[in-house]
Amino acid sequence: MRTVTVVGASLAGLHAARELRAQGFDGRLVVVGAEPHRPYDRPPLSKGFLTEGGDEDRLALSDEEETAELDAEWILGTRARALDTRGRKVVLDDGRTLAGDGVVIATGASARRLPGPALVGVHTLRTLDDARALRAELVRGPRRVVVIGGGFIGAETASSCVALGHDVTVVEAAPLPLASHLGAEMAAACAALHARGGARLLTGVGVAALRDDAPASARGGAVTAVELSDGRLLPADVVVVGIGATPHTDWLAGSPLAVADGVLCDNGCVTALPQVVAVGDVARAGGVRTEHWTSATEQPRVAVRNLLAGHTVETARSLPYFWSDQYGSRLQFAGRRREGDTVRIVEGSPEAVGEDGFLAVYERGGHRTAALAIDRARPFMKVRRELAAAEARETAVV
Repeated sequence: MRTVTVVGASLAGLHAARELRAQGFDGRLVVVGAEPHRPYDRPPLSKGFLTEGGDEDRLALSDEEETAELDAEWILGTRARALDTRGRKVVLDDGRTLAGDGVVIATGASARRLPGPALVGVHTLRTLDDARALRAELVRGPRRVVVIGGGFIGAETASSCVALGHDVTVVEAAPLPLASHLGAEMAAACAALHARGGARLLTGVGVAALRDDAPASARGGAVTAVELSDGRLLPADVVVVGIGATPHTDWLAGSPLAVADGVLCDNGCVTALPQVVAVGDVARAGGVRTEHWTSATEQPRVAVRNLLAGHTVETARSLPYFWSDQYGSRLQFAGRRREGDTVRIVEGSPEAVGEDGFLAVYERGGHRTAALAIDRARPFMKVRRELAAAEARETAVV
């Protein structure tokens, strides 16, 4: 290969660029990014960046020395518009066409938005610009904040808003936030963090509409309240919508690639075109799309190896792992929980969430399948290593 284009100046895109050089690719390397920023770390955006602000350089994922070593051409602030039918040319929004021998798709995902007109005071939190806009409102003084969605982004943002002294309500349509990830029993334990941290949590109720102060004949005033599906009105000066993300795949319409909530690829991140691989939040590898930091950093190694080989020679199957910082506590989860798994408390107590924490393991057929910890980092990491070793043995047998 003489030219490879990485579409997406994301965490996954940067790791793909690093892997290309590390694995011996010495040709032309082009990195395209829709945002004007070099790759930056997203997890702090809902946490320390909101509460502390300060030096944005601390978010940078690479320094000038590494940037020089990568010897890549950076095209930032420009979106990819199309992938030609053979998958060897990337067409940009500004009309330029990048021809090459290989393409790494790392376009990530965008925050889902509520239907209706855009209102002042309504935010999503996915990008650096999102975080800048939200923080600018939060530092103006006490606000009534409603967070829609009790997932990781919603919970972390609510925690940051409480830390800044705001009145915070979290609205979750499901009976319990995070139940699909953790199961009802452990989700209930984690939900208790909201109350202990100082936020109200309303569950089992959806959002019917956002109210604003614009005249009936106008559109797009400032938000004043959130109308719930049960008729209640929550006064709001700031609304944060955290209801998930949609993978960036629109630009692939008309290409040979199959798209269904992500770019479909095999377990080695290879798409229907062997010269095109997908990594990170946009990749549905082996039927699974995971929006976790670890996937974005681990998939590129395998994807690049397969891209340079021209076919799948290695598969990527790492142990799922994620963490979340909420109300001064750290939540960590690793493994593959399924419905029907039993839960056993190994250390501490769920009743002590926010004070002492606990470690729980999920089991199936006498074998551990996953682990959850709140403020028990050291024993959790030991169990995580054991789960990863077990998965490696199982994969080797297969």
